[in-house]
Amino acid sequence: MEHSEKIDELGAALSKAQGILEAAKKDSNNPFFKSKYADLASVWESCRAALSSNGLSIVRSPEESDSGIAVVTMMLHSSGQWIRSRYTMPVSKVDAQAVGSAITYARRYALSSIVGIAPEDDDGNGAGSGEKPSAK
Repeated sequence: MEHSEKIDELGAALSKAQGILEAAKKDSNNPFFKSKYADLASVWESCRAALSSNGLSIVRSPEESDSGIAVVTMMLHSSGQWIRSRYTMPVSKVDAQAVGSAITYARRYALSSIVGIAPEDDDGNGAGSGEKPSAK
């Protein structure tokens, strides 16, 4: 993670925002895992008001990467302070659907990480193992 020379005002604002964050709603279905998860829109909706009311904004941009697609996420504060991180997702094949999907996943995971949101459900359960998650 990179950041501006000082992040004291940004840190204080983020602390206040995190105190009023709402949990991201499980509003989408994952048919493979037969589970519900919080999609990108739900994660954004859960933090948008808390961020903006504390002078914080999010800027994201996708980039090509040797290992897939990267999304650079910046959190900006009205003071001019900022933090930035880069989140890379693999792309299974090079077509619009796969690239778009990777960008959406990266945007959701990066936003959750930089803001500190813990969605009610994570559709990453069992990712990479090919196994369905056990019932809870």
